[in-house]
Amino acid sequence: MAKRYSKYRWLKWLLIIAIIDISAYLWWAGNKKERRYDNIIQNASIEFNVEFALIKAVIWQESRFNEKAMGEAGEIGLMQLMELAAFEWADKKAIENFEHSHVFDPNTNILAGTYYLKTRIARYSHTDNPLPFALADYNAGRANVLRWAKDMARTNSADFLKNIDFPGTRKYINQVSKQREKYR
Repeated sequence: MAKRYSKYRWLKWLLIIAIIDISAYLWWAGNKKERRYDNIIQNASIEFNVEFALIKAVIWQESRFNEKAMGEAGEIGLMQLMELAAFEWADKKAIENFEHSHVFDPNTNILAGTYYLKTRIARYSHTDNPLPFALADYNAGRANVLRWAKDMARTNSADFLKNIDFPGTRKYINQVSKQREKYR
């Protein structure tokens, strides 16, 4: 009887080790997907002086690192860029023969998306915390930000967040902020 118990004990340990190995592999594979664009993100971060963790958090929220992602409103790529946002970057860089489909390329998408994010942050530099305003603009558009930025909410981010009447935009800001902290 003692031999049989000993035999099952080894089997139990073998099963535990197999579960740990499988879990470690799944964790590694998931993180590998998130690290795949780190060099491009780092270059964009340096070029546009936008925090690495913020860029990566926006990519995570927008596409979960799927470079072929397409949104219902015509946004494409890792940072889910609309055509106007992509052309704003291409015009600034004086890129000839630019097409919206070019932002399916991860390097182009991250550079254009970071530039666009940088311009949104700069747009709200007069506020106590430009980030909620910039993320709301990135997600819901300038017209909605202007609608929510009334009275004290024009410069006070806490009041601004209270005025946002799109649950999806509130969730977007919250999730990007949490992910940013994770990547820091």
